[in-house]
This record gives sequence, C-alpha cells and structure tokens, in this order.
Amino acid sequence: MRAAVDELAEVGYTAVSMERIAIRARTSKAALYRRWTGRADLIIDAYFRFAAAELEVPDTGSLRTDVITLLRRTADRATPAMLHLVFGVLADAGMNDDLRRKIRERLSMMKPKQMHGILERAEARGEVRGDLPERLRTLPLDLMRNEILQHGGGPAVPDETIEEIVDQVFLPLVRI
Repeated sequence: MRAAVDELAEVGYTAVSMERIAIRARTSKAALYRRWTGRADLIIDAYFRFAAAELEVPDTGSLRTDVITLLRRTADRATPAMLHLVFGVLADAGMNDDLRRKIRERLSMMKPKQMHGILERAEARGEVRGDLPERLRTLPLDLMRNEILQHGGGPAVPDETIEEIVDQVFLPLVRI
C-alpha cells in the first residue's frame, strides 16, 4: 500500500497502474491481484490507511468551536493531489458497483468517529439534544465534503463558509 501511495504522489491517479505499483513494491502483479481487484480498490485501501488517517478530534469546550475546527482541518487536508485521487477513483466507481459499495462503507466508518466525541461532550454540557439521528450527526462533514468536491479544499474553503455551515445549518438543528 505504501508503494501505491508513493506511485500516486509521483505520477497522479490517471497514470497509476498495477504494474507500476508492483514494480515499486518489488512484487508481482499477480500478488497484488490476489488481494485487490484493481488499481482503484488498492488505491482506496492505501488512501484510507495512510492519507485519510483520523483527524485529531478537537476538544475546546464548545460545540461550535469544535465543529468549526474539525471542518477547517478537513478542508485543509483536501490538497490538489488528494482531490485528483478522489476524482479518479470516483470515475472508476461510476461503472463498478463493488467499488462504489466499498467507498460508501469506508466513508460510513469514518464519519461517525469524527463527530461522535464532539457531540457526546456537547450533550454532556447540555449544548445538544441526545436523540440526534445519524444523518444529522454527520451533516457538517457531509456539507464540507460537498464544498470540497465542488470548489476545492484547503484554503479554497473560506472560514466564512465553514462558519455558515455550522452557524446557519448545523447548530439550529441540534441545539436544545
């Protein structure tokens, strides 16, 4: 998987091939295909293992500040190279049901972890109600992902946009 990430960083998603990854990893393509169905499958595993490592969950003592901080960190992690990877994998997933399923599974495992601690602490402080449905719990990250995919990540997502997501959409829906 490290060879896949290194290859991706060097040549970009569209030029990545199982053959190039095998050469870099000093193995055979057959060995790679025993574990992964193709480059997109391997890249997804490598991405979630190395590039999408869990963000440190903020604990500032305020729901608003915690969510803003998490969204800023998420936006800043969305580099041009990462977006190239995402769009390449999504293009491959367009005609591959198994790949789309795998992407959905991986994303669903990540999102709750990032917001769970923030919302649990906010509930204990009396800032939010405790009966929030899962879709509402992940709403800020879903909106941030949409913003990143439409406009780019990093500094391209202005602080004002993050504050709008939190102040005008999320907080009014979850506060007691």
